[in-house]
Amino acid sequence: MTKSEIQQHLRENHFRFIKQIHHLSDSDFLHSHNGKWTAGQQLAHIIKSVRPVNLAFMLPGFILKVAFGKADRPSKGYDGLVEKYYTKLAAGGKASAPFIPKEVATSDRKGLSKKLEALINSLISRVDSFSEKQLDTLILPHPLLGKLTLREMLYFTIHHVEHHEKQTLQNLENQPLPVN
Repeated sequence: MTKSEIQQHLRENHFRFIKQIHHLSDSDFLHSHNGKWTAGQQLAHIIKSVRPVNLAFMLPGFILKVAFGKADRPSKGYDGLVEKYYTKLAAGGKASAPFIPKEVATSDRKGLSKKLEALINSLISRVDSFSEKQLDTLILPHPLLGKLTLREMLYFTIHHVEHHEKQTLQNLENQPLPVN
């Protein structure tokens, strides 16, 4: 994907997720099945994962290079990155402590949605500061996937919200039927 395609997918996927969360009833927003995260916790988790990516993209390229180095391989494509993510999950990979959300109240929904919207808008604009080449040569650490190029980190961010959107829907499908 080019930078503009990445930006488009970041916007589409995150805003679709925000819209989904916004349209849930309060009981759906708070529903948890078998200890799975509620929709509110899914939202909080996405914020916790986008925030450090946005912060990294605030830094100039030379700082990222000094802090984390340069890639010693070409960037994986989107599908390759997604495959790597699911391989890690299948091997027992889970969110590490800083990314595990606390309980989220329905009164937090609007504020958290606005926070995610602002983070994504900021990230989308910051992508413009990097060249296509920098996206493939500069790296960032990922707690589960290891060293990723900036492009791969953006691919992860695009897919990650989609993954949690699906988890939210699956959680809701497992609700008990109302008793009449």
